[in-house]
Parts: sequence; C-alpha cells; structure tokens
Amino acid sequence: MKKILIIRFSSIGDIVLTTPVVRCLKEQLPDAEIHYLTKKQYIPILQSNPSITKIHLFKDNFQELIPKLKAEKFDHIIDLHKNLRSNYIRMKLGRPASTFPKLNLQKWLITNLHIDRLPPIHIVDRYFRAVEKLGVKNDRKGLDYFLLSSEAVNIPQRFPELSSTFIAIAIGGKHQTKIFPARRLIELCDQLDLPVILLGGKEDMARGEKIAEESTGTVVNGCGILPLNESASVIKQARLVISNDTGLMHIAAAMKKPIISLWGNTIPGFGMYPYLPEGQEKLSTIVEVSRLSCRPCSKLGYNACPKGHFDCMEKININAILDAAYP
Repeated sequence: MKKILIIRFSSIGDIVLTTPVVRCLKEQLPDAEIHYLTKKQYIPILQSNPSITKIHLFKDNFQELIPKLKAEKFDHIIDLHKNLRSNYIRMKLGRPASTFPKLNLQKWLITNLHIDRLPPIHIVDRYFRAVEKLGVKNDRKGLDYFLLSSEAVNIPQRFPELSSTFIAIAIGGKHQTKIFPARRLIELCDQLDLPVILLGGKEDMARGEKIAEESTGTVVNGCGILPLNESASVIKQARLVISNDTGLMHIAAAMKKPIISLWGNTIPGFGMYPYLPEGQEKLSTIVEVSRLSCRPCSKLGYNACPKGHFDCMEKININAILDAAYP
C-alpha cells in the first residue's frame, strides 16, 4: 500500500483547487492512503472528503511536526504549495517528492513589466504535473466539496426573507483591490429581481450591513454569522453565485453553480478562474475591465489601489453582470 502526503497550507480557494488531485489519486491508486498537511483553520474544507485518510496540521512548529510525519513513512510527497516551508519539510522527510510549476517569473513579468508569458493553463492542470510520476491523470470532473448533514442550512427557517430562488453574492476578499466596492454592489442589488444573500467573513459584516440597509431590494446580510461550511451550503442552494476572486468562488465551482466572477487587480490569466467539469464551462462568466494599462498590478493584491483610482473595479459594467445573470 502506498502512503502519499499532499502539502497545501492555505488558503480556502487554493485548497479547494487541490481536490481533483486528491480524488484522482484515490480513484486511480485505490489502495493508497492519502494524507494531507494543512493549517488548523482549513480543516472544514477537508474533514468530510472521503478520499483523505488523515489530516496533519502545521502549527509553525517544525520540531513537533517533522518527527510525526517521519513516523508515517510516506512513499511519496506531493507539494502543492511549493514555498520555503514546504521545501524544508520535503528535505527533512527525505522521501521521493514532486511539485508543480508555480510560474513566479511569468507573474512577475506581467505585473511589473506587463510582458505576458503566462501559459493558458489552469492551476488545477499545473497541480496534476505533480502526480504524473505516479501515473495519475486528471479526470476532468471538476472540484469537490463535501458537507456534513449537520452543516446544511435550512433557508426558510434561517433566512425567511429569502424565497426558494435567490442569488448569493460573496462580497469578501483577502485584499481590498480584489473586492467590488459597496457602492457598486448596492447599485447591482437594486437591479436584481431576486432576493440576495451576502456571504463573507466577520471582516465583511459592517460592509454587508451597509449594502443590505441601503439596497432597495431584499438583501440579507449573512457575512460573519455563517461558518464556512454553512456558507457553502447556502451557495449550494443558490440559483446563481456572484463573487469576487476569492475562496467562495471556488466553492461555488465545486458545487457546479452558475458563477459570475468579478475581477479587479488580479486576472484570470493567472490560472485561478472558476474550474468546472469538462462540458460545463459555460456555467462560468468572467466580468472584468480589459485593456487597463495598470492591470494586473499584483499577483495577490493591495490594501488600496496603487494608482488611487481603482478603475479595475470602479469601471466594471453593471449591465454586463445583469446580462450574465439573466441570459
């Protein structure tokens, strides 16, 4: 029996994007044990995944972690993070390992010199480069996300303001330059003819409350009151998901929902747009301001627009979102 360790420390979306590798490893190497190394806050993403044998936690303490991992006697390590910490773990374990092309040079070229050398390949397909040596191939069935029955949200009981048909909008993002402004979200919600629930973390609560209060339609603020997997349950029940480039966008893709993704300082060309099963790609609509000379300005994001105008989000056409919402 092979024992395989996958390493991916963070974040929500990045971990969800590793799930096709997890599934294909287990299905194509059915006798293998699949172990996963991540951080404690991301356990909800993986805990119900039937392909994973054991989850190991990285707590910034190598002296505690390395002996535990060595005791597992892994046959192979798949590093899907590829940073200094994951490199160190691979070195200390001394087991056969593989990783993927991270494209840091290509991302630097386009964000700093606006020279586009990015290959047209999604990060999921780059992740599969790490398992080629094991003979594992992408089955093209998309992402996975598993929920416990206890995490299912009863919409009529929890949010009676919503009808059985509603739109979920993920308003958060790790960086401000990836977040669609509240003023523009209010403008959008005013023109949607279905009830809306806003999803995000505690850091999004105040902005969500402002949007809900100032919108003329039915808008419920779910930010900060729903744990991650309850937000995933709401997404699963939504007719449509509108999202910034953030983790909930990838959860929506895992749920095979129609998605309208809004792109600010980052670009789909980085290879992290919604990843859907083969044949279902039309469920995803990308809305962005193309041909901005300053975009992309970063592979991650900033707390504020470096140019001060935030045109990449401010100039997004609301009608383009509405057209995608009501084709």
